[in-house]
Amino acid sequence: MLRDITIGQHFPGDSVLHRCDPRLKLLGTVGYIAVLFVAGNPLGIGLALAFLAALYAAARIPYKMILKSLKPILPIILFTSVLNLFFVSGQGQAPLFSWWVFTVYPQGVRYAVLLSLRVIALIAGTSLLTYTTSPIVLTDALESVLRPLGRLHFPVHELAMMMTIALRFIPTLIEETEKIMNAQKARGALLDTGTVLQRVKALVPILVPLFISAFNRASDLAVAMECRCYRGGEGRTRLKVLRYTRTDALCAAVLVLALAAIAATRWLVPGL
Repeated sequence: MLRDITIGQHFPGDSVLHRCDPRLKLLGTVGYIAVLFVAGNPLGIGLALAFLAALYAAARIPYKMILKSLKPILPIILFTSVLNLFFVSGQGQAPLFSWWVFTVYPQGVRYAVLLSLRVIALIAGTSLLTYTTSPIVLTDALESVLRPLGRLHFPVHELAMMMTIALRFIPTLIEETEKIMNAQKARGALLDTGTVLQRVKALVPILVPLFISAFNRASDLAVAMECRCYRGGEGRTRLKVLRYTRTDALCAAVLVLALAAIAATRWLVPGL
């Protein structure tokens, strides 16, 4: 299960999306998330999924990576879908199924399916950002986008640095957790059997060394940054300066048109 978590991983490549300006990809991801909640009908969600599939194809990222990113949150998707399936009532609709206190209406099925597809598109869309953007470049993009807040004495650089470091160390902590679990299993720890309470107690020998390892890594990183005379964002320069190109302008136009078409389905086809 831990190996299936792909959050924070970067897959180097030379596709159009990899070469695209990271600020555009960051703003495009935010816009895509907003459009997912605006488009609440099957046509809008279908167009959003089709657009996302086209982006994955353009980035040359295997579709199996989507399945790996969705596998850890599959229980959450199923739980929320079941809640919508059994607890959404259809006004003036005949029930499809009824047993004991559970009644399934067509409206409940609609909400359950749309909610599942929306969550899938949300996770896959945000994962595409980290797949095609390295953490260092993502830091520069986030700092550039939030730069206007610096006039209000907001610590833009420090916030971007903290978020990127946290994102960067997710795969490292996952790998460390897997090593600790394998070591505990080799010592006879029963992590996959027993009652719920027993499994929770079995997590203590995993969480304690994991927290110790995380604090040690944070301390080593702080010492390394101080040794390199890191003093925040004031006066810092960059090896690669972000600049928009004609390709970015073309990608931005395609992105705006696609998001506008997806959002327009809410008002153009309200009956769906």
